[in-house]
Amino acid sequence: MKIIGRAMAGTLESGDIMIVIDKGNNGVEIELSSIVEKQFGEQIRRVILETIKSVGVGNAKITANDRGALDCTIKARTMAACYRATKSTDYKWGE
Repeated sequence: MKIIGRAMAGTLESGDIMIVIDKGNNGVEIELSSIVEKQFGEQIRRVILETIKSVGVGNAKITANDRGALDCTIKARTMAACYRATKSTDYKWGE
């Protein structure tokens, strides 16, 4: 899938994550701000990267502002932002 425009999913509430995705130049770039970055920063990045790849996005700039979200929330927010940014309606939520 190709990113058409900028999109966002999530909130800045406790236990959530805000994902903003935009067009990238070369691969996937992740900028992360998290209240638990020292403990879980690599895991958060890994979940975002795996999710981006699973929906078929190859080039993207992702800004993630985490407030202690669980992996399932990170995945759901990343997928929602991807689908919004690509204007896709071919949802694969259960995968």
